[in-house]
Amino acid sequence: MKAVLYCRVSTEKEAQVSSLKRQRSELMQLAEHQSIEIVDCIEEQASGYEIEREGVFRLLDHFADGRAEALLIQDETRLGRGNTKIALFHQLQKLGIRIYSLSHEGELQISESDSMVLQIVGIVEEYQRKIHNMKIKRGMRKAVQEGYDPSHNLSNQHLAPGRERLVFPIEEVVRLRNNKLTFKEIAATLRGLGYDVSKATVHRRYQEFVSLEKQQEDR
Repeated sequence: MKAVLYCRVSTEKEAQVSSLKRQRSELMQLAEHQSIEIVDCIEEQASGYEIEREGVFRLLDHFADGRAEALLIQDETRLGRGNTKIALFHQLQKLGIRIYSLSHEGELQISESDSMVLQIVGIVEEYQRKIHNMKIKRGMRKAVQEGYDPSHNLSNQHLAPGRERLVFPIEEVVRLRNNKLTFKEIAATLRGLGYDVSKATVHRRYQEFVSLEKQQEDR
């Protein structure tokens, strides 16, 4: 198993800086004890309530690209606090990442309250996805009934006749794009979810979606 070590302190005080070194040393020992290969060690000085951390982006890139399948942390508060912690737990859960912590001397056991929140978040997200899919399908049916031909939106389709069109959730692309992710980051996220898709394909499908939405608005 390959893993990323993540160490965090909230300030630059000397005592906190030394804590980073201690976290790293103890996590390396945990990895050795669990026979885990370390692919990266991320050390960060930032608030646990802040989700826009370079270290967080870096570790998510490792998981989305399949370079690692486990995360090692001192305890759950090192990953984040409050809503940030729940959001990151949810994302790691979707990517199928195993989390090990020093406080549990092995795989992290999420508290009952956090587990309940994650279940609710998952249910809400699933229903949002279903509603969004229904809206897209309804819009597509209406557009086709009014004479719209989706094939007209496919550029260069003559270069690959008969090639099977990749299937992946466009609503997830739209959601991630609305959250300011780049097409490269979105493609990496989709690959982490099991969709073998390139940045160019994600960009093209997104433009198709935007074009269709605009046509529907203009009708």
